[in-house]
Amino acid sequence: MIPSCSRAAGLIVAFLVLLGSSSWALSPQEPELPTPLGYVSDYAQILDDEWYAQIRAVCKDLETNTAVEMLVVTMDSIHPLRHAQDYASKLYEAWRVGTAQQERGMLLLVAVKERQAVVVVGKSLLAVVTPEKLDTLSMNFLQPMFLSGDYGTNISRSILTLVTLAGEAPVPTPKGSSKRSAGFWMNLTAVFLMFYALWRFTRPERRHPFPRWKRGEYWRTGQGGFGGNFGGFGGGTGGQGLGE
Repeated sequence: MIPSCSRAAGLIVAFLVLLGSSSWALSPQEPELPTPLGYVSDYAQILDDEWYAQIRAVCKDLETNTAVEMLVVTMDSIHPLRHAQDYASKLYEAWRVGTAQQERGMLLLVAVKERQAVVVVGKSLLAVVTPEKLDTLSMNFLQPMFLSGDYGTNISRSILTLVTLAGEAPVPTPKGSSKRSAGFWMNLTAVFLMFYALWRFTRPERRHPFPRWKRGEYWRTGQGGFGGNFGGFGGGTGGQGLGE
């Protein structure tokens, strides 16, 4: 029977493949966890260059197209721990797999010496990456992998299966996106109105924004005001010459 248990909020150990007997008791020592090397951390050196490049490309395309982060880790041994389930859980938490993607993360760990393989799945993918489907993956690829020693082929096929499952998960909508969208359109409308007003008041026939004021039709006095060709002031300079 393949056990399943929750390790932390947003962290689920989906399934475990175990060939050979080992104790479930944990070592009192804490393991020194390695640092991630990218999408593929082949510390056991069981993948040749071609398989490494292919698996890495698949993981990269998955994150680009679906925002699901998937990492593959191979270890020669998980000593001092005795079970890959605990080691994978620690890696998942320490490396914060899928955290930036809203718990859309997966980690496949292969422990060669212990002959164990574990898949850790973020909670946002549990609806599509179900234990039943992972059981099938285990039977088809992971268990035969340890029997045949063909790691490259079986890890690649396991990854492709996980990609297919993860691709069925809905892409989450970023929080506050509707508010940002409304703000964008409001700002765009304000810019449009500003340019429209600028265009309207700078047209050749609109050099002066208030042409009626310019013609002197307002701001008048009782004597004709400041309108016309200086014909105000009760006759002013628009009438007789100064020498007359």
